[in-house]
Amino acid sequence: MTTQTREFTPPLKLSRPVRRYTLEQYLKKEAKSIHKHEFIDGQIIKMPYAKGPHNIISVNMMTEMVINFRILKEKYVVFPSDQLVYFPSLDAGVYADALAVCDKPLYWDDNQLLLINPIVVVEVLSKSTSRYDRTSKFDKYKTLESFREYVLIRQDECYAEVWFRESPGRWQETIVTEMTGHLPLQSVGISISMESIYLNVELKPKSS
Repeated sequence: MTTQTREFTPPLKLSRPVRRYTLEQYLKKEAKSIHKHEFIDGQIIKMPYAKGPHNIISVNMMTEMVINFRILKEKYVVFPSDQLVYFPSLDAGVYADALAVCDKPLYWDDNQLLLINPIVVVEVLSKSTSRYDRTSKFDKYKTLESFREYVLIRQDECYAEVWFRESPGRWQETIVTEMTGHLPLQSVGISISMESIYLNVELKPKSS
């Protein structure tokens, strides 16, 4: 009597096809959702929760922009993190932590949901979003003709960087790491103190 052994081969798991949505479908789902989602390549992507320091910095930046814009001759409008920014050439939509437009908001849709003309965009960095904010999200903003300045702020240490568009395709980087310093916004002609940005935020002490 002979005994035969056979090697067990588990069945192949078929990956589910990625479901794609239209912009209209996304907006209908987003209107009913209690969470915020971005719309990228036809996919609806849930945004991570923001921590307390992240939200405080966002509010501080919005407050300082509003205060500083009041003394300027040019009119600027500031938006919070609930405003959806749309990229017509990509058919994609994202949320910024804060942003400003010059003169008046322009929208892609009649319902005034999809903003298309930010001049300044602010993103507060976190471990889960830092790389995305610096790369593909930045590239998306660059597709908008109005976009001229990108502000990235760390929430756990005194650090901010500003990318200013000097000319098409040419960006100037400024990094500020001292609490006594000021963050320049050249596109609108103002600067904001780092102390104001980090007001009420407990930062990690710098290592010596």
